[in-house]
Order: sequence, then C-alpha cells, then structure tokens
Amino acid sequence: QVQLVESGGGLVQAGGSLRLSCAASGRAASSYAMGWFRQAPGKEREFVTGISWGGGRTHLADSVKGRFTISRDVTKNTVYLEMNSLKPEDTAIYYCAAAWVWNSDYVPPISEYEYWGQGIQVTVSS
Repeated sequence: QVQLVESGGGLVQAGGSLRLSCAASGRAASSYAMGWFRQAPGKEREFVTGISWGGGRTHLADSVKGRFTISRDVTKNTVYLEMNSLKPEDTAIYYCAAAWVWNSDYVPPISEYEYWGQGIQVTVSS
C-alpha cells in the first residue's frame, strides 16, 4: 500500500509558474513509477507526465512539452511537477499516481496506476 499526498497547487496568472509535490509513503514507495494526471471540469482525466521508478525515463503529454518537467527525489520519496508558462487551459485538478512495475525504465499508461492522491487544484487566470 502506498499513500500519496499532493501539495503546491493554487492560483497563478497566465505565464506564471507553480511546483507541485507528491510525497509518497508506504511499502517500497521508491520502487513505483510515478505520474501526474489532471482533470478539468467536464473532461476526462488525462495523462500529463510520468517518470520511471529508476528515474531514467520520462514521458510528457504533447500539450505540456517544453513547459512542464517531472523529477523525483528518492531520498525524500517525493515527485515534483515543475510547471512553467502556465496557460488558462492548464486549469484542472492535478493528481499524483503510483504504479508498481518490474522494469525500472518503464513509464506506464494511465490504466496501470494503482494508487492515487486526493488531487490538488491548479487555477490559471488569464
């Protein structure tokens, strides 16, 4: 069992930056691939970015490439989402998720994530 707690959300103007954190606790928390997802009102939850548990591979959705960066600090069991050049369309609830995988270099699709945080609101004003 892994518990995930997001922090760092809030209100920011377009063009601004925010950094989200996801603290993981529980059994072998550092051995999970981690991902960030978001869900805007009236829309389905979508993949934003993910990182392998080895930290060597990341994937980014096309909509955030060049603006968002995912990283992880295994000593703190924490994953970060650095968001720059934010746009109003980035407004959503952001979720952190964890997936148990054998391959240290694998970033799973959304269907393979087993554990989810409670979500945190990010609002970008125009």
